[in-house]
Amino acid sequence: MNGKSMYSYIGDAWKNPSKSYLKELNYERKIQWRKEENFIRIEKPTRLDRARALGYKAKQGYVVVRAKVRKGSFQKRAITAGRRPKRKGINKITTGKSLQRMAEERTAKRYPNLEVLNSYWVGADGQQEWYEVILVDPAHPVIVADPKINWICTGNNKNRVYRGLTSAGIAGRGLRNKGKGAEKVRPSVKANGRRAK
Repeated sequence: MNGKSMYSYIGDAWKNPSKSYLKELNYERKIQWRKEENFIRIEKPTRLDRARALGYKAKQGYVVVRAKVRKGSFQKRAITAGRRPKRKGINKITTGKSLQRMAEERTAKRYPNLEVLNSYWVGADGQQEWYEVILVDPAHPVIVADPKINWICTGNNKNRVYRGLTSAGIAGRGLRNKGKGAEKVRPSVKANGRRAK
């Protein structure tokens, strides 16, 4: 016995899906996922190890939604007035938010009575990426009674996904970096210049 848990084996398989038992499984899944709507509620997580690590519990009040977002950079309309080519700026304009954050925000918009806890990547093809978003119902009696998750019921966690408070949001705001080179990211990039010295 090597003492590894079931979740460790699932995690190992997802580190390189194209070289594990997931290769054929994911191929079949994507065929089905392409036919589905952009946001679809699912019974249980596809990646149980990631879902559990990010706070998911198989109990009432938790919801998992698979979200689909299109890949690629920001697509602007072609300009008709005069510019020098340098200022035209149509292609290769990358957005300030990751596709994961977009998936979380669009899911929250679709389910306004739920709060986004976290999300994780489940697949991609040439045109879109799929993320599974973990949502929590802050009004559910089971959630209110659970001391490990009832922090999400407080007012200052309302619409947390739109304020970059999820794991993907924290990463996108640069808050994973500390010390030298990260002097201007706290409390936020926008607020840093307004801070009293």
